[in-house]
Amino acid sequence: MKIYSSITTLILSITFSGVYAQLPDKVGSLITADRTASNIAKKENPYKAFMSIVDKESTLYVPSPVNAINYLNNRPNIPDIMSWEPNFALVSKSLDWGVTSGPMEFQKVGAIKRYGQYLTVWRRDRKGNWKVHIRAEVENFGKGAKSDLVYYEPDDSWYLKHRSKVRLQQREEVVTQSDELFSTILKANNETAFNEFLADDVRYYYPWEAEIEGKKNVLAFLKKKRIEITTDPSGVGRAYSGEYAYTSGTATVRSKEKVVKFNYIRIWQLKDDYQWRVAIEMMFER
Repeated sequence: MKIYSSITTLILSITFSGVYAQLPDKVGSLITADRTASNIAKKENPYKAFMSIVDKESTLYVPSPVNAINYLNNRPNIPDIMSWEPNFALVSKSLDWGVTSGPMEFQKVGAIKRYGQYLTVWRRDRKGNWKVHIRAEVENFGKGAKSDLVYYEPDDSWYLKHRSKVRLQQREEVVTQSDELFSTILKANNETAFNEFLADDVRYYYPWEAEIEGKKNVLAFLKKKRIEITTDPSGVGRAYSGEYAYTSGTATVRSKEKVVKFNYIRIWQLKDDYQWRVAIEMMFER
């Protein structure tokens, strides 16, 4: 698997005269779907944008998880103007599963502009269209430095093609067990747990904080804020090819000021040593 950065390659997606440079076909299709929805949100309205990328199986965290179609059909009080731009994207080898995340802006007419970070887990429908599986957002002050787009283009290496639903469920249970172990160690010692389970290049999204990149910076942030986190997993999903997964659940976040109930989403990657590591973690209030 190869990682591409906009600093080191010429094929990254950058804006020049309003046109994006060419991306690899596989991850490029997902980034294009995400950007197209963002353009609809900005030029028309967020309702139309979300309706273009959700189906009856999509879940939105608002902040509690809800069925996307039911929620949107009730015409919720969503922003009048909204846009986002992925700065991270990946697609599985099986081309059925992907993730995008990045900064977002939103605004009600007559109100101040607000900022945040979004995280979307995608899946392909039977027609080959990318649809939201789950999407969550966390608000911040919009003051962080803009990150270059980083994406993972899947390679063509072999992967085991399971047909049994039982076996596929067992593979998801392996990810759940990793999250359960992470949660157990968190109860004993946060630093030990994060050191063990976060990838070195993890991205961390926390309310009212700019995107935090890198395990060392995450640990420094948690220590500085005197934050203690415990989690309780409840949801899981895994790419058919097996190398990526997500877990979700509830969390209790204790800081020096207060105790807050959160939801969380974790994006997991199976590393070369066959250990699961968290590539992205988003914490957001319930």
